[in-house]
Amino acid sequence: MARRSEPLEIPEVDALPGYPLPHERNGLIGHQATEKALLNAYRSERLHHAWILGGPKGIGKATLAFRFAQFVIANPDRFGNDVANASDLAVPSNHPVALQMRAGGHPNILHLRRPWDEKSKRFKSDLPVDEVRRTVSFFGTTASAKAWRICIVDAADDMNANSANALLKILEEPPERCLFLVLSHTPGRLLPTIRSRCRRLDMTPLSEDDIRAGLKDLASDDIPGEEDLREIARTADGSLRSAITLLSGDGLAIAKGLRKLAEDAANADFSAVHTLGDLVAARGQTDNWESFQHITQIWLHEKMRQQLGKGVDQANELVQLWERTNTEIRDSDALNLDRKQVVLDFFLRLRDLKLS
Repeated sequence: MARRSEPLEIPEVDALPGYPLPHERNGLIGHQATEKALLNAYRSERLHHAWILGGPKGIGKATLAFRFAQFVIANPDRFGNDVANASDLAVPSNHPVALQMRAGGHPNILHLRRPWDEKSKRFKSDLPVDEVRRTVSFFGTTASAKAWRICIVDAADDMNANSANALLKILEEPPERCLFLVLSHTPGRLLPTIRSRCRRLDMTPLSEDDIRAGLKDLASDDIPGEEDLREIARTADGSLRSAITLLSGDGLAIAKGLRKLAEDAANADFSAVHTLGDLVAARGQTDNWESFQHITQIWLHEKMRQQLGKGVDQANELVQLWERTNTEIRDSDALNLDRKQVVLDFFLRLRDLKLS
């Protein structure tokens, strides 16, 4: 698939410059079992009105949600021959619904996500209640008797308490011929009352083969050598988004440098740490910052599993480092703080742990 040559004038949260957004994708990488489950549910006698698609960030939840939504809008008759004979949720690329989706969306699909704040020139830190309340006017408009209306919440993890309660209210009294596709990176943390009103489908991380196939599909002009491609697929930990950010900017250099320094943190050369920090915090290189976040979490997770076999205390110290680093990352994003300092603090604390 060709990369977009022109960026969107109004930015999309989590957009990767030069790469298609989920609603612009024709294909789906992996997740055939989950796709089949949604197809079978759609043509069954009883279709649940709300679904949680759960799994780590960047594995394709939004792509599958839009693929399902597009299929439903294009095939409103659940018991028609086209649905009965379908083997997947694909819609021909020249279908009017597919053309509308690639052009920017469809009037019967409401996509809720963190909005852009024009005043601060930043995305809001949460999914506010006013966004969720857009469902009132969306479902209140008149539609044809056969039309479906679909709300995609992307992602539910971004909701605050007020917006979560607003979503719960409409889930409790769903309109006719509506579907809710609620995306969540950590479904277990959603309100129990929201979870109880949804069917849940957990999506697993992509295989390394899927990651390599996805990169070859989406980034055919920028594919590295086979050795680097394997390193990216391994480090991405099942997330195609993470693989793309590693491929962009200095992601691969950050991955190699961070792992090397972290494995011998007690003796780390702090001039090299400063160099890594400059790379992560380089002006305009948001891919570098995102790569650092992903790689530190993957490395800490691997190290925690190793330390559990040696003793609980050091594993607990790593959990505390994980939580402290994530807090500093969130604060840095929310308050526009120095990203390099987050890198330095991570290695200073890691050095003090003196891992065996």
